[in-house]
Amino acid sequence: MLNWSLKRDNANQLQADKALTPDIPSSPPPAPKRPEPRIALALGGGAARGWAHIGVLRALDEEGIKIGMVAGTSIGALVGGCYLAGKLDELENFARSLTMRRIAAFLDFTIGGGGLLGGLRLTKRMQEHLEGLSIDDLDRPFVAVATELKTGHEVWMHSGSLITGIRASYALPGIFEPVVCNGRALVDGALVNPVPVSVCRAHEQQLVVAVNLHYDLYGRSAVIKHTASHQPVTYRDMQENPEKERRHGVTSVMVEAFNIIQDRISRARLAGDPPDLSLQPRLADIGLSEFHRAGEAIDRGYQEAKAKIGEIKRMQDVLLR
Repeated sequence: MLNWSLKRDNANQLQADKALTPDIPSSPPPAPKRPEPRIALALGGGAARGWAHIGVLRALDEEGIKIGMVAGTSIGALVGGCYLAGKLDELENFARSLTMRRIAAFLDFTIGGGGLLGGLRLTKRMQEHLEGLSIDDLDRPFVAVATELKTGHEVWMHSGSLITGIRASYALPGIFEPVVCNGRALVDGALVNPVPVSVCRAHEQQLVVAVNLHYDLYGRSAVIKHTASHQPVTYRDMQENPEKERRHGVTSVMVEAFNIIQDRISRARLAGDPPDLSLQPRLADIGLSEFHRAGEAIDRGYQEAKAKIGEIKRMQDVLLR
């Protein structure tokens, strides 16, 4: 009986002591490390110069820069779509294998159509790797930008067939036939949005990196006062006179005109809605149709991205604060 009483008194004393002792808060567990912010890529149009996008993506992957979404115009849609589909290796192998002869084998000329090329041979090649893939199947958001031919509306393809979205985005007017999709005739998105930064902003992306393929092509626009000659020189005169500029063919005129359109629209749109960082590979000497120079374009894109890695990481650090 005495032992039981002693045990009870000891227990009561321990409870009293515990009540008088202030609670000492334990150290909180360390906060989980916030993941680095992902970047949104706006891949611009530029035909053969667009192979530079492959080099950019290679450099970003090597440095561990995470990509949260891709918006692409024209060849930017092709490279971006293949990247998110896990087919960048196949696309790079294809690009590096191109020669003048192989390029000619892909040209399916049409008569009486909406363009010089039907594009079916290129589509068949894409189907070997992208057949059945939907934009909805990709693990990150992807948008291909096109232009509605009848109205001039900017069209954002964010779901549905990946191949159809890519084809519509690079359907250069006069070269490729328009792509008819859900009752709309669609052509190259570079007519309205050559570097689709606005698409990434609309998707509320915090950090937008643009790849502009035309930055060093013309420089800033200028106004030139010029005197009209009394006897205009014809293209034939220019061809016959070796001191004059060489004669321009129909295709070269179309290509140069499209170059100017893309450059001027890009400057206007990027001035109103600038990216957080622009990558501007030096590609002025690579023509729009020189797809056989893929190796050069890829290397220059890679070098430009590598040179800007420090800036990208600094911007990511700012968002982590």
